[in-house]
Amino acid sequence: MSDHPTHPSAPSVVPRWEWRTFGDDLADLDALAPLRTEASAESDEIYVLSMHGDASVKVRDGVLDTKVLQKVSGVGLQLWLPTMKAPFPLDVPAVAAAFTALGAPPPQAPRTELSLEQLVEDLVAPRDDLRVVDIHKSRRRSLVDDCMVELTEVSAEGRTIRTVAVESPDPDLVLRTIGRLGLDGRPNISVPRALKSMLGWGPKRFAVIDVGTNSVKFAVGHLDEEGSPQIEVESAVVARLGEGLVAAGGLTAASMDRTVDAIEDLVEDARREGPLDIVAVGTAGLRQASNRDEFLAAVQSRCGVTVEVISGREEARLAYMAAVSTLPLAGDRLLVFDSGGGSSQFTFGSADRIDEQFSVDVGAVRFAERFGLADAVPRETVDAALDAIATDLAELADRPRPDMVIAMGGTSTNLAAIAHGLDHYDPDAVHATVLDADEVDRQIEVFRTRSAEERREIAGLQPARAEVILAGACVVRTILTLTGQDSLTVSDRGLRHGVIAERFGSPDPQ
Repeated sequence: MSDHPTHPSAPSVVPRWEWRTFGDDLADLDALAPLRTEASAESDEIYVLSMHGDASVKVRDGVLDTKVLQKVSGVGLQLWLPTMKAPFPLDVPAVAAAFTALGAPPPQAPRTELSLEQLVEDLVAPRDDLRVVDIHKSRRRSLVDDCMVELTEVSAEGRTIRTVAVESPDPDLVLRTIGRLGLDGRPNISVPRALKSMLGWGPKRFAVIDVGTNSVKFAVGHLDEEGSPQIEVESAVVARLGEGLVAAGGLTAASMDRTVDAIEDLVEDARREGPLDIVAVGTAGLRQASNRDEFLAAVQSRCGVTVEVISGREEARLAYMAAVSTLPLAGDRLLVFDSGGGSSQFTFGSADRIDEQFSVDVGAVRFAERFGLADAVPRETVDAALDAIATDLAELADRPRPDMVIAMGGTSTNLAAIAHGLDHYDPDAVHATVLDADEVDRQIEVFRTRSAEERREIAGLQPARAEVILAGACVVRTILTLTGQDSLTVSDRGLRHGVIAERFGSPDPQ
């Protein structure tokens, strides 16, 4: 998909950070009581929903109004960009701009000008990938500490949902207002997405992309008859987005090109099978990169995908959700960690709750570059790396010993695959593998005495991880030491599985 064109009618306004949530209980929250005393503004609107995305394309007061999602912040706020406010009849560029925003193939040779009836009946109604919905809104709006807050009832096809929106050009003000209203922890959902959910209309296929510092992980699936997510295909591409990040402080042109190419290939393959709901999340490499906006814009322009750069805390929460739901658990005190290329996420809790989460900038790519661990090194270099990792992970020390440690991420799954001597990766064989400290030590010795090319010959090691596997193994070994553990259990499930569970399946443990 090409970048979103802006029609000449687009308003000259400052894009606003938006947060919106839905729920029947919103009408009863004490914090929203002042809004309920405001006079309501009533409006009848027409939304055009799309199987290809969640752009806001609506008609109100005889004007076609479009907004597209430009960016998602690390804490989930959405930055929406108005691209058009065109009165009817619509000219040809306005029709093209609307369909581009919807992510839908444009119509063949539209009339020079189109009335609302012609747009709906001739161009939208005959299509299976678009849907027109007549809605009524009753809105009550007020300022809370200079932040716009709006409480709305939305009625469509005999159903009514309530929503509250918080908007401002200042994202910090939005976050503070959300907290003041007691709405922390609720999901941020756009009106088009909520309408599709309420009406039970939308693509039955989904894809989740995890844009990591070292690799891009991809999962494609569908919703079964009960609405539960079923994964069909999973893959990973080692694109090394974070290569050179530590030295440069930003992403290199080569690493960005490789990663955008990888995402584009994965998305194009998935879209050949028809419309699908795509969620993409970015982790430590993008959190740390000074030029991440350049990369995010390239993915949006070439792939039509918005990458949400999630916080380390959110990454840890989603990883925990994926792990505890798929493994037999021992004891009540659990530690789940996900060691990536740029950072490691730690979550303490039990089977049914999360007690503490944090993220530390300790990752395989960072330490491989810092200590030259991409090739064979003396034992003294490994010891120095272990000491440095232990210093950076000091937050793990002097805690109660967990009953069970669960390891996630490419390093841990590769260590398990090597322990099994797998010629071809088998997720079922890797999942629930128990690795003891002696096996991790054995593998560290194998890695440190071999060059990257020699490591590629090791059965079970993904060849593209040869340069970072020693550093990753040192991170894993240090975590065992600091937590007083003799072994850990490997989970093949990762961040993308937590995203699937939250966005398309069951909620996370609280």
